Amino acid sequence: MKLIGSNASPYVRKVRIVMIEKKLDYAFLLEDVWSPDTTIATKNPLGKIPCLVLESDTLFDSRVIVEYLDTLSPVGKLIPGVGRERAEIKTWEALCDGLMDAAILARLESTWAGRTDEQRCQAWIDRQLGKVHATLAQMSKMLGNKNLCCGIHLSLADIAAGCALGYLDFRFPHIDWRTPYPNLHRLYDKLMRRPSFIETAPR
Repeated sequence: MKLIGSNASPYVRKVRIVMIEKKLDYAFLLEDVWSPDTTIATKNPLGKIPCLVLESDTLFDSRVIVEYLDTLSPVGKLIPGVGRERAEIKTWEALCDGLMDAAILARLESTWAGRTDEQRCQAWIDRQLGKVHATLAQMSKMLGNKNLCCGIHLSLADIAAGCALGYLDFRFPHIDWRTPYPNLHRLYDKLMRRPSFIETAPR
């Protein structure tokens, strides 16, 4: 398998952590989708990463990819097959992906070279960051006093949460989420001691 992605993308990081936790072998191919020379559209017409290149097919969208990867090995099952726990874990993933979506939109509005300063919209940035803060509050509420997001074993919910919080640290270091949400802080510190999180730290 070949994974096309970048070291900065939180969605790519989610896939890489799943692959490491499940002890799956893969080749990691770096791709800058913002470069004028990018060829990502030959694999994904949406121009997005991650893309997982298989022998006869290509999968894209991190949610699709991690769902597939979890079926390849019984090691470290991350997504239950059926039931309420599965729905809870997928809800966590949707929430954390939504936080990353909003954060990335805010960053692009601030930094994308395709816009002039006059074209940038602070109201749009504020709207997206409002979603980030609302999602952090919901994540903290859902986590409560638990050590992990769902159950007693690492799941995709924890991986998604760790990637979302890590992206905020990487791109929005001025957002202090640790002080108001100490339970998220504890979860993140626990996750960051895992080799899979250490190896995939964004850069």
